Amino acid sequence: MDRRGFLHSCGALAASAAVPVALAGCAATLPIATRRTAAAPDLSFADACGIPPVHVSAEREIRTVVGLRPYRPSGFVVRAERFGDTLVVHNYGHGGSGITLSWGTSKLAVDLGAPGHRGPVAVLGSGAVGLSNAILLQEAGFDVTIHTKALPPETTSNIAGGQWFPAYLSERAKRTPAFEAQLLAAAQFAYRRYQIMMGPRWGVRWMRNYYLSHEPFNEGGYIGMDSPLRELMPEHRDLAPGEHPFADYAHLRQFDTPVIEPPVYLAAMLDEFRIAGGRVRVGEITDLAALQALPEKLVFNCTGLGAKALFGDAELTPVKGQLTVLLPQPEVEYAVIAGDFYMFSRADGILLGGTHAEGDWSLEPDLAAKRRVLAGHKSLFDGFRACGRKA
Repeated sequence: MDRRGFLHSCGALAASAAVPVALAGCAATLPIATRRTAAAPDLSFADACGIPPVHVSAEREIRTVVGLRPYRPSGFVVRAERFGDTLVVHNYGHGGSGITLSWGTSKLAVDLGAPGHRGPVAVLGSGAVGLSNAILLQEAGFDVTIHTKALPPETTSNIAGGQWFPAYLSERAKRTPAFEAQLLAAAQFAYRRYQIMMGPRWGVRWMRNYYLSHEPFNEGGYIGMDSPLRELMPEHRDLAPGEHPFADYAHLRQFDTPVIEPPVYLAAMLDEFRIAGGRVRVGEITDLAALQALPEKLVFNCTGLGAKALFGDAELTPVKGQLTVLLPQPEVEYAVIAGDFYMFSRADGILLGGTHAEGDWSLEPDLAAKRRVLAGHKSLFDGFRACGRKA
């Protein structure tokens, strides 16, 4: 998830405020549930003075993984397109927001394509978007088959950081009022859906987020006081310098969001789909002739970056992201976003990120980028100061 892209894209959603709600990796992680997915973290503290620092060093690294975000400068696509007797409903191009918006854009897609349809339905893709789309179709009463070239834990979604919030989604200049309305509706639906999935079964919990800045925050942006997403950010407030340990930053804004543990969540989603009678066919749909040959005549396209070749989307491009994962620190139960750098604490490790190489198709780790990310986070956490009652 690209934080610089997130902050760069923080823009004018305010015009849509009245709309009603209607990274592939180098190593796989087995589904696990630990104390932090079994019990809610303590989010009751009034300031950040008591938070423990992350221990950053190369010796604590357990893996570095690379994934390609499916990015479209004009934003994700939810629309219908007909190919002969097959109706395709597109649901792709989420950038760094695939897990975040998966339930919401899938709801938009199902509402668009399902009314009036009779018969079986196909979903292309089994990442977070494909699985949520398939489950919503099952809940609507359809017989669903997933066609996919890879299953969890071998999907791009398995490499995602898992913090819930729109990130690296679009360019401000290319967003339209219609897209902003879709974004708001999708975010609101997804936010509510994750709330009923809290707990160890799904690997979903609440997490405190600290956004750090040298400059005042843009109050019209996504994390701003005037943001239409403001209602999705409980405990949203600013902390004074004496209320947090980040010595080099004059501005800190905190709020709570869900965090999703992809290894646990995606395995549970696939199990849920199968228990409800869903079928999975492993094999890639490589062209439109193969698509039209499917027995299902309503198809939901959740192929992510694969839509570029399959459907000829010239705007869709990869944005390479890289995460360096350190040994877990169970006492660290928060996230930090500071400029290009971001840290998420999960059960399977401390995730350090800060890369966004647009147009780069390589899945090989960038060692120079890894050194930069490690050095940046080490400086951030080594600079912790005493504050509050301990000052």
